[in-house]
Amino acid sequence: KWKSLYQIQRERKRIMRETCSKYKSNSRRIITPYHVSRIFVEDKYRVLYCEVPKAGCSNWKRVLMVLNGLASSTKDIQHNTVHYGNYLKRLDGFDHKGIYHRLNTYTKMLFIREPFEKLVSAFRDKFEHPNNYYHPVFGKAIISRYRVNATKEALRTGSGVKFKEFIQYLLDVHRPVGMDIHWDHVNRLCSPCLIDYDFVGKFESMEEDANFFLHLIGAPQNLTFPKFKDRHSNEERTTTKITQEYFAQLSPSQRQRSYDFYYMDYLMFNYSKP
Repeated sequence: KWKSLYQIQRERKRIMRETCSKYKSNSRRIITPYHVSRIFVEDKYRVLYCEVPKAGCSNWKRVLMVLNGLASSTKDIQHNTVHYGNYLKRLDGFDHKGIYHRLNTYTKMLFIREPFEKLVSAFRDKFEHPNNYYHPVFGKAIISRYRVNATKEALRTGSGVKFKEFIQYLLDVHRPVGMDIHWDHVNRLCSPCLIDYDFVGKFESMEEDANFFLHLIGAPQNLTFPKFKDRHSNEERTTTKITQEYFAQLSPSQRQRSYDFYYMDYLMFNYSKP
């Protein structure tokens, strides 16, 4: 079993490197603190984890906290502790020497997810539930820009953004608000053409990949990757079927342009075109 998992890793890294050398001329660029700002550091087991939202990141941070001795079990760690507790250090918090030392000696990993599925998961999480950041900041701007005859209430609260409006915002070169890590490209978040990741896991094979990774770094035997869904746990996870239902609301041209938008992620991580 390990043998085939090693093989899968080799293949994923090969495709990633080949895509980089074909499309990116920046392989010799200097790594700046900006490039490593999404990378979390676990010094005890020497792990660097690049956070990709909506691809198991809350549970990965729980695992890192347990590895670091900050908690005895992943079950004990609340969502807010994970995301707002600042228990885990980020790589950009170290000086130049500290950054390079860790990049050269620690095991670097990232976990990714099919780009459209990740996008729908982010949309459902941020816009279909009450949210006191995404509605006022993104929702208001999106509704006022893309909705004809928007009600005063919608403009005031920014709630009720439709998927089609969200996609209009995403594809607009002159966006009314900037990008957000929840729908940015993995390529931009983790700079895989600049940082040579040792391990590339996929959300679709999370349990197997995660536990293989824990085996590789020599984690305690009793530590396994948690299966629970972190938020809105009574709601079904975003699946391929749910993703198709959302994308069915778009025109063929919007679907094509959305694919073009995530083209590098599709290519680099070997996801087939939906």
